[in-house]
Amino acid sequence: MSEERRGALRRILAIRGMPQVITVTVGLLLIFVAFSMLSENFTSSRNLRNLLRQLAPILIIGIAQSYVLITGNIDLSIGSVVGMSCMISATLMTRGVSPLAAVAVTIVCCLLIGLLNGQLVALCGLPPFIATLGTMTIARGIAQIVNDNRNTDSIGEAARGFRNLFYYGEVSIGGLRIFNTVIIAAVLWVVFNFILSSTRTGRHIYAAGSNIEAARMSGVNINRTVTAAYLVSAFCSCVVGFITCATGGVGTMDAGNMYEMYAVAASVIGGVSTLGGQGLLLGTVIGASIWSVLQNGLVLSGAAVAIRNIAVGIIVVISVLLDIVVRNGKWLKKKGTA
Repeated sequence: MSEERRGALRRILAIRGMPQVITVTVGLLLIFVAFSMLSENFTSSRNLRNLLRQLAPILIIGIAQSYVLITGNIDLSIGSVVGMSCMISATLMTRGVSPLAAVAVTIVCCLLIGLLNGQLVALCGLPPFIATLGTMTIARGIAQIVNDNRNTDSIGEAARGFRNLFYYGEVSIGGLRIFNTVIIAAVLWVVFNFILSSTRTGRHIYAAGSNIEAARMSGVNINRTVTAAYLVSAFCSCVVGFITCATGGVGTMDAGNMYEMYAVAASVIGGVSTLGGQGLLLGTVIGASIWSVLQNGLVLSGAAVAIRNIAVGIIVVISVLLDIVVRNGKWLKKKGTA
């Protein structure tokens, strides 16, 4: 290998979080090959298209949690905001409100939860676990009360455009038919990856998670930065709520249950540090893919739901443990050479 190529490789590996991304990518390939050998249906074009559609909402909420984790915080309200989005939008549409207006109102409501999370954590100094645990309960309560503690009726034919946009619709790219859900996830990833990797806001998010006091002394507005991360989280959760509503055509009060776990899984498996200041949204794509491939492959293999949950749970715990070991190892090395 030439010196120029070695230098390019070193620069790539020097990117914060890139070694973890490479590691989990190898893991994803191994899992994919294993399930391909276990089931011939796994690599069928129909299953791969459905796999991408299943991956999309997990990637979107993974982006949501990644932003917050990189600031050194956590968002436990993600699943409840998904349910709140699903119920508010469906309730409005079943009561004659146009889908466009229902979407606008729902986005505003969800962003208010994100704003509240940011202010409770950054301005009031509440631990993020406690603050978002409280807003998780509030958002779930709103989801339950918005339609008098019952699921909604069908959103009807008037919302067909809404359902096609967020779930059933397809576009043709180079002869390939791709679901709109996948396109939405890809667009959100491109936008939020650009913000995180190429803007001042993104640099401030990393700085706040790396060392909040040093960031504050350097002029970073911690309140604005943390709140921005929680607003991104709320917006992405809102979009997943629309996808959930469009999928079934109704609003369900328990929509989004366990999505907090899925969001953390997509983030930490992909190398986003629970200690803050480290992680790439590219890794979140890989983490979400590992989660989706595992779920899909285990279903085709006939594994029970309990086994699927145990497998994902074990991987999440191992991922977080490895992150802590690596980060503490680096810290000890620096301390010893100081």
